Amino acid sequence: MAVETPCGEFRTSYAAERSIFRTRNSARAALLGILVAAAAPALVNSYFISILIQIGYFSIAALGLNVLVGLSGQISIGHAAFYGFGGFASVFISSRLGVPVPLSVLLAGFVTSAAGLIFALPALRIKGLYLAIATLAAQAILEDFFARAGWFTGGASGVLANPYEMFGFAFDSDRSYYYVVLAHLLAALLLVSNLQRTRVGRAFVAVRDHYLSAEMMGINLAEYRLLAFLVAAFFAGIGGALQAHYLQFVSIEGITLMLSVQFLAMIIIGGLGSVSGTVMGATFIVLLPQVLNCIVTRASELLHLSFNLVGSLPLIREMATGLAIMLFLALEPEGLARRWRRIKTYWKVYPFGYQS
Repeated sequence: MAVETPCGEFRTSYAAERSIFRTRNSARAALLGILVAAAAPALVNSYFISILIQIGYFSIAALGLNVLVGLSGQISIGHAAFYGFGGFASVFISSRLGVPVPLSVLLAGFVTSAAGLIFALPALRIKGLYLAIATLAAQAILEDFFARAGWFTGGASGVLANPYEMFGFAFDSDRSYYYVVLAHLLAALLLVSNLQRTRVGRAFVAVRDHYLSAEMMGINLAEYRLLAFLVAAFFAGIGGALQAHYLQFVSIEGITLMLSVQFLAMIIIGGLGSVSGTVMGATFIVLLPQVLNCIVTRASELLHLSFNLVGSLPLIREMATGLAIMLFLALEPEGLARRWRRIKTYWKVYPFGYQS
């Protein structure tokens, strides 16, 4: 006897509509992913754990940018400045004010949101290219502030950050700090996933898709655009604070426009508006330099090149990042998230691939 399986969307209640996971298998897969992530320190070496930690705090910051760009449709080229501001703020709060590091990380998110408010207010009535230029100005202003405010950033020398401690235990090793980043990442993923299903998240999408229609429906454009900036700055501050306390040092050296471009690349490659795609995009951007490093080093050894190809690696990384953005925009505009959905759909209807 043939067993009929439903295909398509069959949501017959508000509870089903509000559910984060579309199917039970999706919930099981998410739980399995969390268990695998929790067991990762026992499965891989310290080098790969450091890579996973980097993916974690970059994903948190990129989630905020995806709320701003992917959900509300506002472009930002100054995300790295708020990322750095969060790191400096957490170090200042914990070192100068004596606040415990777990609390200073959270406060750094709110302080960064306050800083984002200063730059968001003048940018409320502009959009498109003009908004991109305004956020680029915010990046330049904050970079100059970081260089001059030695009391806050330590100037060119940078500042030392306290290790992450909780209940007398110091998370000062890669294996222990991994769980700190994992906990913050899971909380951020849960918050953004729930935000998408709330009235605020739906208002963000309405503002993104057609702001005139949204305004006619009674949505306050300025209010929700401002809120999107605050959410983006909050998650950027959390991510920057986690990096600062992981490295136990933070300086202005890495807070550049290129880092902002990399954050944009994460959400474009992963998929605009996609929570899981953000993590995929961050993983892609973090692993890209590692893969290029292996390829360039191996090519130099095999070809016995007379010039220093390894010394050109930073330039190659930047070129590869730009090339990846262009290829995804041209060939897969919805990013890795859509590709993953197509793979799941293919196996769901296999061997009847024509149904996908």
